[in-house]
Amino acid sequence: MGIIKEDAKKIIHSSIQRVLSDSAVKRALEGKSFSGKVVVIAIGKAAWNMANAAAEILGDDIEKGIVLTKYHHSQGPIKNFTVLEASHPLPDEKTITGTEVIIEAVSDLSPEDTVIFLVSGGGSALFEKPAGNLGLKDLLEVTDQLLKCGADIVEMNTIRKHLSAVKGGKFAALCAPAQVYTIALSDILGDRPDSIASGPTCPDLSTCKDAFAIVEKYGLSLTEEMKQQLFVETPKEVLNNTMLITGSVNELCIAAASEAKALGYEPLILSTFVDCEAKEAGRFLAAIGKTIQKDGFPLKAPCAIICGGETVVRITGKGKGGRNQELALSAAASITGMDNIVIGAVGSDGTDGPTDAAGALVDGYTKETLDEAGISIVDILAENDSNRALAITDALVMTGPTGTNVNDLYFLLCK
Repeated sequence: MGIIKEDAKKIIHSSIQRVLSDSAVKRALEGKSFSGKVVVIAIGKAAWNMANAAAEILGDDIEKGIVLTKYHHSQGPIKNFTVLEASHPLPDEKTITGTEVIIEAVSDLSPEDTVIFLVSGGGSALFEKPAGNLGLKDLLEVTDQLLKCGADIVEMNTIRKHLSAVKGGKFAALCAPAQVYTIALSDILGDRPDSIASGPTCPDLSTCKDAFAIVEKYGLSLTEEMKQQLFVETPKEVLNNTMLITGSVNELCIAAASEAKALGYEPLILSTFVDCEAKEAGRFLAAIGKTIQKDGFPLKAPCAIICGGETVVRITGKGKGGRNQELALSAAASITGMDNIVIGAVGSDGTDGPTDAAGALVDGYTKETLDEAGISIVDILAENDSNRALAITDALVMTGPTGTNVNDLYFLLCK
């Protein structure tokens, strides 16, 4: 079992290396020139790495730069840049003040100037200023409800765009008359531009009607001020932005398949659109593993079944965990006693929920270890406390912040 787990770790490492943000930014900027002042703004969990790559390519051509990233995700100073950190997944006061610094940096620009806007996952929470008469408390209340109710990322961002002064194309308007060149790592299934970090520089495809439908679907509790702001439509046309998507979950899965093949496993990328509840995805991967071992399809062992996406978690307890850890722990309950099978779930950014783990790797003996410790997987999942259980079984995957963010990787290996 040790060999198959080591292979799984190699697949995780190789796939993340393939989608690192710095190389993606360098490819996007190599050979390009910009007239006038160049202001570089980087937001999201990969903001520091993206900004550092831009600084290496553009050097002193950068008039000024701002990085706004998650706490503990910056790696020191960058020449010509101000590096700021704020909270994720819920915004805090530093989110607001950091966003205001960015708005000030792009004010008073001319039509000849360029704003290079570097976007990565986490940007929705990290780049924020409440619209109208709303305040941080309002945004915290609605975001907390969205995180707990099981809304998917597109639904969450639809609400965020209509309550924000910078999302849904509004930041591009603040940059005008300067031109904006947006380079984005996509953490959105299908790479929908207006949903990546809630589309600060993109025309918004969602409408007020869509936002109110989401409110009704999940029974969200909104103040009158929030409801009034949801009636204010977002920009449907943006003329000063060019956007390039440089990384996505597709690349992550292709890289995982390539490494699996090199290790001797026949790979199959099953889907890059997994967006169901985490526990259900875990049970589904486990069911595929059972089918492979019993009937030899869709592939015969040794093989690797690979998926990508972003599952959701319905929070019912007060424990500590994340969607990838819940997926893995749920899978562990279904493969108990099985030999030569490993199921993995990891976030490409290296952090799963409010934990320092990227995700987990489980096998046919994970549940047995928990049973011996008197721990019920059913109870742990009900309490959303997967991190504690997986730590006991030495199943956590620890990568540290990776500097990229292109959704999550799910896979099973069968020998």
